Amino acid sequence: MLRDGSPSAPTPHAPDGIHFAIGGAIFGDLRPEHIALTARLGFPGLEPYRSLTMHYLDRPAELKELLDQHGITMVTCSNGGPGQSTDFINATHRQQTIEDHVAFARDFLRLFGCRHFKINLGSRPPGGTTDEHLRAIAATVEEIGRRTLSEYGIRIAAHPHIWGPVERPHEVHRLMELTDPRYVDLIVDTAQINLGGGDPLEMIQTYYERLAALHWKDTRPEYRGYTGPTPTVEEHRRQILYKDLGTGGVDLPGIWAFLQERGYQGWITLDLDPPRPAEGEGTVEEKILINRRYLLDKLGVGTL
Repeated sequence: MLRDGSPSAPTPHAPDGIHFAIGGAIFGDLRPEHIALTARLGFPGLEPYRSLTMHYLDRPAELKELLDQHGITMVTCSNGGPGQSTDFINATHRQQTIEDHVAFARDFLRLFGCRHFKINLGSRPPGGTTDEHLRAIAATVEEIGRRTLSEYGIRIAAHPHIWGPVERPHEVHRLMELTDPRYVDLIVDTAQINLGGGDPLEMIQTYYERLAALHWKDTRPEYRGYTGPTPTVEEHRRQILYKDLGTGGVDLPGIWAFLQERGYQGWITLDLDPPRPAEGEGTVEEKILINRRYLLDKLGVGTL
């Protein structure tokens, strides 16, 4: 029995069609109890972050066994953290970034059967991203994608993120223009695109054929249709920018309708930040339950 009164889910699996995962950011450092909670709440997938999975990097078989015990699929594992270069721009670091990402695909992701590798693109250059920066990022990402696909069958999926070098709509469009769709896919995060001044539904529609997966979270209602400057890190520290599904900044019903219309077959990760009790967000479990209820009760999702 769950805390909201609904029965516990049976051992989950990834069904045909659209299926949902929990992003590991909400947990912090990944522990066995987080995997158990994901399963108990009925989610068939988990998407951890490398930086929050460091204690499993040299013993991935142990993590695989835990996931298998609970019937959980590792959707992908984001890049980042100590010992991995994430500088996609500086020519001096470019080859190290390529080698580190290919090695992570080889030594970690492929052991879990991951089909794509979601990558954040590093820090935003001082003064903003230029076209020269975007060309460098595109070349680096595409080379990683060529190698991970040919060597391990894993597609690279670029992930636009506020405060990163690719955050504004024109930067996303330019990166997609500069990269070969045979090797580089996209993961649209509904809140990241919204806060960066873009339209998440429009972005999903435009790049539907290049979507490796999706990240869902919401924003405050005043960000619906927002095209202004990207909110700052300081603003996020004062009040969390990323909100629970149904808060109103993102047209999630419109996105859901489009995905159903197009017959989307893939993962949607609820990529939620850790709750801030001081802002009334409760516990990790309570926060996941709020978003679970939105999926089931508001959107009418039949199977997670």
